[in-house]
Amino acid sequence: MLLELLSGRRAVDRTKAGVEQNLVEWTKPYLGDKRKLFRIMDTKLGGQYPQKGAYMAATLALQCLNREAKARPPMTEVLETLEQIAASKSAGRNSQSEQKRVQAPVRKSKVKMGAL
Repeated sequence: MLLELLSGRRAVDRTKAGVEQNLVEWTKPYLGDKRKLFRIMDTKLGGQYPQKGAYMAATLALQCLNREAKARPPMTEVLETLEQIAASKSAGRNSQSEQKRVQAPVRKSKVKMGAL
């Protein structure tokens, strides 16, 4: 499910060629590499996503794909990580809007007293 959210693709897509038909096979080489992660991200996002959050989600997805069940994170850990991603996204959004408010110049209208 995480891979579908990150990539915007279905788990199996017969319209794609070769390895790209299987989402897991296609994404796995990119999940652990911050510099290559953009290659699997949903193009509809237009690059407008928190890179740190995307990398955290990708790393989590990679852990969930481990062949050994005991090596996979428990659902409590998955939930905690997703909550951290959501919290950092909210914090980033709040600080950006505060910065915009602080940086926006306050314009005072110049009214000449003699004109009234």
